[in-house]
Amino acid sequence: MAADGDVLKVERVPTPRDDYPGTLGAIEELTGRLEDGVADIPPGETRLPLDVANAPRIGIGTPGAWSLDKGVMKNCNSVWLNGRALLPDLVKRLGVRVRMANDADCFSLSEAHDGSGRGAASVFGVILGTGVGGGFVVDGRLLSGPNGLAGEWGHTPLPAPNGIRRDGDVALCRSEHVNEELLALESRLPSRQCYCGRLNCIETFLSGPGLAHTFYALWNRRLTPEKIFDPGGDDAQSLVTVELYCHMLARSLAQVINIMDPAVIVLGGGLSNVGRLYRKVTELLPRFVFSGECVTPVLAPKWGDSSGVRGAARLWVSG
Repeated sequence: MAADGDVLKVERVPTPRDDYPGTLGAIEELTGRLEDGVADIPPGETRLPLDVANAPRIGIGTPGAWSLDKGVMKNCNSVWLNGRALLPDLVKRLGVRVRMANDADCFSLSEAHDGSGRGAASVFGVILGTGVGGGFVVDGRLLSGPNGLAGEWGHTPLPAPNGIRRDGDVALCRSEHVNEELLALESRLPSRQCYCGRLNCIETFLSGPGLAHTFYALWNRRLTPEKIFDPGGDDAQSLVTVELYCHMLARSLAQVINIMDPAVIVLGGGLSNVGRLYRKVTELLPRFVFSGECVTPVLAPKWGDSSGVRGAARLWVSG
């Protein structure tokens, strides 16, 4: 990507699952393909920023987080990366021109700089895909921390509505915040084991696979997330499952708003393509945010599924 945001070249290679050496090799191969015919572009205002070796700088978005104290990866749903010294191993192959961040952080950085969150003082970027992640950008810079966990809302417990206990009885209560029909449905969902080792993480309910799991648990039918969210469909079970999903998402985002109060929320990942989420979740948020008011916009991404890689490139211009 050029310094002005223009994309110069795109390449894709399959991820070698459960193969750490193969993953390193794939990244090296992909880098070589991208540099072919691009590395010789002379530096200029709208050209690739070059390091002292006159080679393009490399930004990488990864699942999970880099453990500063141990110098290895952690919390990756691509579990073969966990416990591996990914950054030093890439530096050995590609040189010191490598910067790396969590993929949700890269998405958030992209949308904050020149995407849907451009100009906002603070942006919370959300990934709703095969997993659930997030990242905070404040005044154009990624918010980090000593544990490398800023924005990892997907591995906090799904907030339960009033009156429900997971794997237990539901005590229906009269409240403007509670839809009793949805409360009764949600009470039928058993606890879920997350790959991180904990129970009932937000990711296990709000990811694409989590949505499909909910549909099967409620109706004993298997549908893909795309079919469940089919905008032209009139399947009553799909419609009520989508309604339940929107309530879960609104409750989960309300926790983030109560803690960080971002100026803008931008959704990414495959489920961000579902247009009805934005209207419904915006409508529901005031029910669950402290004070009963919420003016935070929930927006679609400007750059779609290209936003993560754009944000990785911006690791070199955001400090």
